[in-house]
Amino acid sequence: MGLDELFDKLKHEAKALVGEESKNKLFKAEREFETAEETKKHFPAAKERLYAINKWTEESGIKATFELYNEQLKPVPANPKVGYFMKIILPGVAIENWVEVTSLKEEENLTEFTVHPCSNPTNDDDKTQHFFVKETSSTFRVELKENKIWAAEIGKNETINNQEEAGYRSAVNTLIAEGGWAGVQKLLWQNLADYWCGLKEADKTS
Repeated sequence: MGLDELFDKLKHEAKALVGEESKNKLFKAEREFETAEETKKHFPAAKERLYAINKWTEESGIKATFELYNEQLKPVPANPKVGYFMKIILPGVAIENWVEVTSLKEEENLTEFTVHPCSNPTNDDDKTQHFFVKETSSTFRVELKENKIWAAEIGKNETINNQEEAGYRSAVNTLIAEGGWAGVQKLLWQNLADYWCGLKEADKTS
């Protein structure tokens, strides 16, 4: 890496810390089977794991809490739909982070849903209750590719929510988001990608 490239990278990191620039992230895992037919038999279970939001808590690897709520804000254990909400609480930081399910796609060989940060739907505060801004998106996907089941968390436009819309959470959001980029985020989503595609199930039966 040349000096100019290094300088540009450091400048980007500094701007990201103050919420002026965004990052894209991809965390993925895959489970390989002997045949395409066997892979197809296991794909419905992968979709079920992806939709089992409340199971994510025990599979997260860092004791993060995931809770799914319907449009009436009643807790539901699984099967997100557009307009549903997720509450996320990270270990060591006892504040709620909320996202809304904004799209869902189901095809023969692909299932995914996307969430965006949002305000807390249980009160009247319109500030975004998340350490990323509302323009950030996370897509959770499982996909069948020949004799492999592929799973991923795809983060786009990850910008720290520490500007005006953050309210009192500005400093805390910076610490959480930077902590996530430093390693916690990788551990969390990698564990869940392993779970969605069935690698953890394979380890238990091997």
